[in-house]
Amino acid sequence: MAFDEQEAVAAFWAARGRGEFFPQAWFDRLTLDQAYRIQLALIARRVAAGERQIGWKVGVTAKAIQEQFGVHEPVFGCLLHRVGSGHVFAADALIRPGFEPELCLRLARDLPAPATIEAAAAAVDVAFPALEIIETRGDFSRQLALALADNAQQKTIVLGTPVPIAGLALTDVKTLAEIEARVAINGAEVASGSGAAVLGNPLNSVAWLAGKLAGYGRLLRAGDLVMSGSFTRQFPLAAGDEVRVAFSGVGVVQARIAGER
Repeated sequence: MAFDEQEAVAAFWAARGRGEFFPQAWFDRLTLDQAYRIQLALIARRVAAGERQIGWKVGVTAKAIQEQFGVHEPVFGCLLHRVGSGHVFAADALIRPGFEPELCLRLARDLPAPATIEAAAAAVDVAFPALEIIETRGDFSRQLALALADNAQQKTIVLGTPVPIAGLALTDVKTLAEIEARVAINGAEVASGSGAAVLGNPLNSVAWLAGKLAGYGRLLRAGDLVMSGSFTRQFPLAAGDEVRVAFSGVGVVQARIAGER
């Protein structure tokens, strides 16, 4: 059956209204390109309904995860919401939540494609210690296309205090790759990772994103936030959990899920 984008967008929008984020009728029917087109159209509808797009996310940046999902590159989604470090989430407001520790990079100028890592470094003005709060609204591993249509698990982002890129002594773009994140849940350290885990350097995510978005007629613009990819694996969250991540040379970000463990 030929793909009808308008029909697909209408079907996904109606399913979303019913609380069905991975419509079963669309299992195994979409290419990743079709999924992105649905995602962008759904985001446009959400913005028209009163939400505001504040930037983009890049996911599946680790080579091992790309191999797991059978893709040769990262994936992208849209950011529509942010909260500050220390935010407490109501447990019943999240669907099977989790988090990833990331650097969130803000653009001070437009970044047209094709973009190099040097161009990305010149375009970014600050880095935030950040958490991406994700929701498992369906089977991401088996239905990747549906996950992309559903905005790649995105719920919101938690941002700490921004640090000017100049303050990181970015005379060499390798600096961001050397930043270490130490992840603690409920006071116990559970993981650590470096920026090198993010396509070799978080700035590579920005450069990749500029090129990928160009294929959909989109441009990375001044003021956009870019969640660049996780330093570690994804972790689930439960009621009562408290997360704290310290990024060397950048700062700390934390959040909590209300309730008792």
